[in-house]
Amino acid sequence: MDYLFTSDRLGFRQWEDRDIEPLHQINTDPRVMEYFPAIQTREQTSEFVLRMQAEYSNEGYCYFAVDALATMELIGFIGLSQKTFVSDFTPCTDLGWRLTHEYWNQGFATEGARRCLQFAFQDLQLQSVKAIAPAANARSVRVMQKIGMRLIKTFQHLSLDVDSWLQPCVLYEATKR
Repeated sequence: MDYLFTSDRLGFRQWEDRDIEPLHQINTDPRVMEYFPAIQTREQTSEFVLRMQAEYSNEGYCYFAVDALATMELIGFIGLSQKTFVSDFTPCTDLGWRLTHEYWNQGFATEGARRCLQFAFQDLQLQSVKAIAPAANARSVRVMQKIGMRLIKTFQHLSLDVDSWLQPCVLYEATKR
């Protein structure tokens, strides 16, 4: 497999059409999508892959397709994406991840997020990377903390209903040292 870069256990690569079905399986797992407003349809998953392919072409990064090197199978995504929704901290580069449930609690998200920060600061020469999650998503917040990001603020995400149980959200940031 031709990876853009790797970590100890993960390979980061561009998206291919063959990734749509396995990602769709991840996107329809209620455990994986617990902190999102809804599970995603196959069409939404396909549109996501197309957006990531375009973002990689335009920016040189995206939420990368991530394979477990031990099995060479897609286990989800970890990477960087431009966020332009209306807020006082956008536009910004967001660090995000979504992994199949079978790979939770084994350090894969932390390992991959840490490697993506290294890529952002060393290869892309970005000065700042943000990460956003519902405050209730303790697992994702813990990953942000473990990789050295700092809490900037708690906010109401305008893409979510004001009285959604997913409010409030947190904004973390890492800066180039």
